[in-house]
Amino acid sequence: MTAFTKTAGIPLLLSALALPLAAPVAAQDSTDIDVYGSALTEGPEVEGIITARSGDRIQVTMENGQNTTIIVDEGTEVKATGGFLGLGSKTLRTDQLMNGLPVEVETLQFQGGLVAKQVKLKASDMETAAMIRGATQQQFAEHRADIDANAAAAEALKGRMANIDQYNVRGVTNVYFDSGKWNISPEGQREICDIASQAEAMDNALLLVVGYTDSDGNEDYNQVLSERRAGRVVNYLQQKCGWQPWRMLTPTGMSESDPAADNSTPEGKAQNRRVSVNILVSKATEEG
Repeated sequence: MTAFTKTAGIPLLLSALALPLAAPVAAQDSTDIDVYGSALTEGPEVEGIITARSGDRIQVTMENGQNTTIIVDEGTEVKATGGFLGLGSKTLRTDQLMNGLPVEVETLQFQGGLVAKQVKLKASDMETAAMIRGATQQQFAEHRADIDANAAAAEALKGRMANIDQYNVRGVTNVYFDSGKWNISPEGQREICDIASQAEAMDNALLLVVGYTDSDGNEDYNQVLSERRAGRVVNYLQQKCGWQPWRMLTPTGMSESDPAADNSTPEGKAQNRRVSVNILVSKATEEG
């Protein structure tokens, strides 16, 4: 096994990595390599969204659609700042890097690829990614007090809807986004709370949030981007508009499918970069 030792800086513990190294190095079972000497050099800064995670490797997809695989290990520093989690500026574990997280990665380069020296992210983005990944369970845990207060209503509604796959659509609002972005504009924020107010006035109304993109970028990037847009709208509904989690169907991202307009024009693409917020009432509930 090839062991990597440090002479300064972070302790990159790469000895556990099963990477294909050059034959002369791999043949030596107890070779010490100075990772801050000739073996490692400064690598590029990679900015994008984590779209895959396998063991000690993450795949970061940049806005241009290019995928970059980066190794993370015990020496990688993960910094989160600000956001809804109340983390302030805090060092996190590498196992908290999950799909859907926008990150900025400072890398070191060696013959086997790229190693993450530092990963920077926003705590608010971490919460959104966790919601997309663990969606319902995490949101229910974070809003446990509200759920307990509404448990009887929630169970009654779930019981009536257990075998229903058809709904009446009672209202739709589309929130639009800039290319490659998921920040909600002030106009979009008003529209989100407006449709929540409309739904609140209806008995047994649920909200379904679906995110979309235009046709720019590759499929993996657009899928994550559409999920992030949907997740950001869900967060705003619950945190700013007072919408209860148990009155919401699981959000979803539809990438560039079901376009609202022609993707061959800038105007059409602008209409396709959207999140659709739908007010749904089950037919059985209305007829019951």
